[in-house]
Amino acid sequence: MRRELGRWLEGPGLSSPAGTPGDRLGLPADGPGSMVGYGARFGGYVVDAVLANLLAGVPVLFGATYGDSTRGLVVLGIFLLEELVLVSLTGQTVGMRLFGFGVVKVPGGGRARFPFVLVRTLLLALLIPLFLVDRDMRGLHDRIAGTAPVKAARRA
Repeated sequence: MRRELGRWLEGPGLSSPAGTPGDRLGLPADGPGSMVGYGARFGGYVVDAVLANLLAGVPVLFGATYGDSTRGLVVLGIFLLEELVLVSLTGQTVGMRLFGFGVVKVPGGGRARFPFVLVRTLLLALLIPLFLVDRDMRGLHDRIAGTAPVKAARRA
């Protein structure tokens, strides 16, 4: 009885993962095209958030004023617009490029099409999908959109 209870308390075998993140998606374990870690993703997010905040401040230079809650909505809108446009066109935002990763469709790789990036961006606006990750370290927004954040190839 003690043995069965111990197995139940340990959970569904999470201590012995089956492979590396991304192997179920057909991605390599390391190098270009492999799943990117949380540190790079967080760094890219911070750079993009700072850039959105700076862009939201540009109208202030020309005399515009924001209300207390309006500035936050403007920053969020710019962040989401940046995410939508840049990921659709280039596969990565400014922050993603600085940290050496991008977003690709899975399986198969390649740039994600606009409708999938739109779904991904709308889910990203909720912020909740960022914290719900699967075994492949993909957020809920990436999983639903059929995309994955992967390391980009080094440029010469």
